[in-house]
Amino acid sequence: MQTLKPIIEIALIFLPVYWMLRFMQGSIGAGILRGLVLLLVGALIFLAVITKGMALDNIEWLAKGFLVFTPIYIVILFHPELRRALIRIGQKPLVGRLLKSEISAASEIVEAAIVLSKNKIGGLIAIERDVGLGSFIERGIKIEGQVSSELLVTIFWPGTPLHDGAVVIRGSDVIAAGCLFPLTERADFGRPVGTRHRAAIGITEQSDAVCVIVSEETGGISVAVEGQITHDLDRVALRKVIEELTVGTRETEEP
Repeated sequence: MQTLKPIIEIALIFLPVYWMLRFMQGSIGAGILRGLVLLLVGALIFLAVITKGMALDNIEWLAKGFLVFTPIYIVILFHPELRRALIRIGQKPLVGRLLKSEISAASEIVEAAIVLSKNKIGGLIAIERDVGLGSFIERGIKIEGQVSSELLVTIFWPGTPLHDGAVVIRGSDVIAAGCLFPLTERADFGRPVGTRHRAAIGITEQSDAVCVIVSEETGGISVAVEGQITHDLDRVALRKVIEELTVGTRETEEP
């Protein structure tokens, strides 16, 4: 049991920090948390090595006092993120509900893409996964509304202020619209691609996001992931791809 004690202690320290970093991925709070973790690690090393080794009792007392108030610092610094976490826990206490909401979001994205395709309205939707898109979200317009086909179609409708940019979706929420993505420098596509397609490939080269693209010229629907693009997807194929890549592989019935 003594041999397992250090492993258990490390796990109890690491897992909450990892969970918080994952939860705040792509937000400003993630950078603050990393800085705080480094500061705490430095303080612990300072206590263990320098103050005790040199018998600096007053410095050790001040450092311990700083560590005692760490929970208060965390609450003050991460108040918005903690509040959001508590709301999510209350709304989605079960894994089943979370999966259900993600599947529902996938259905709304598919429905929006079909409507845009029929009307030959261009659209670019990026679904965030593990790698945060915070730097691109900050340059766009914050939305933070629940995913719905009506909202997505409205954003991309010609004449609206945000129709030329990309939409970023995180989980079941539309986080931002009017976002600008880097264009890929590749040219080996085998067929002509427009600016939206090049932006979709560019962002998927730099992150693990999944991008849904609707061509304004042809109405064709494409999906880009890991720098690769698949063209001419219908409703069934599009839904299957999105659910496999963002929710997990499962069999679904097309209504």
